[in-house]
Amino acid sequence: MPDRVRRRSPSAGARVAGVLGELLITVGAVLMLYVVWELWWTNVQAAEEQGQATSRLLEDFGPAVPLPEPGEVLLSPEEQAAADRAEFGAPPAAAGGDGTFGLLYIPRFDADYVRPVSHGVGLDVLNTVGIGHYPQTQLPGEAGNFALAGHRQTHGQVFYEIDRLTDGDRLYVQTREGFYQYEYSDTEIVSPGATDVLLPVPHRPEAEPQQSILTLTSCHPIFSTAQRIIAYAELESFRPAEAGPQDQIRDAYRTTTARASGPTG
Repeated sequence: MPDRVRRRSPSAGARVAGVLGELLITVGAVLMLYVVWELWWTNVQAAEEQGQATSRLLEDFGPAVPLPEPGEVLLSPEEQAAADRAEFGAPPAAAGGDGTFGLLYIPRFDADYVRPVSHGVGLDVLNTVGIGHYPQTQLPGEAGNFALAGHRQTHGQVFYEIDRLTDGDRLYVQTREGFYQYEYSDTEIVSPGATDVLLPVPHRPEAEPQQSILTLTSCHPIFSTAQRIIAYAELESFRPAEAGPQDQIRDAYRTTTARASGPTG
């Protein structure tokens, strides 16, 4: 009969290499799952949180106003002229029970882009309802700087397309009082420590604000925290809640209020 082939036991080095290989495969799988969670699942969770926050806020605002025909307002010319004066309305109070007080519309990002705005810029806000208001800055309608922060990727990536803003773009903020219309003016890239972009007049600590601006802040470049991208817009006009939204956000307003009238979960 032929001699049986005797199998050699693996050497200690081979056994160590095998264990290390298995560990590397396991670590790779865990990292892959983490990437999926960070880049996809956090956005799913944030979208749910933002939808609920929006519904709660609109419920607090009360019934939706009837929508006028394009170009039409529900105010007389005298009332609309008064609404467009320099004093654009009372600063909004927090509503909805979670610090949420407004909605931000940015048609450049998407025709249906509507996101809730809440007081504070901690992760408890940015990782859930998405857009946070720097508490040391002003509010819509006040002279100075209404400054907001939001993630550019993950957790809803509310400012993912902040670099797409261009001349002529409008941004809108809805509060209980009404609809503030801003016109985009400029973008700059700064270091993470450049907190002077949050001053009432950015970069000018001694200046007295003469106008109301909206400032958006986020990380730059995308998937990095090395710098910050800052987008500015200047307040153009204000429409009281009873006048209804501006024409450009009419459809987004209609969709949002219709969705909010359903179950909030």
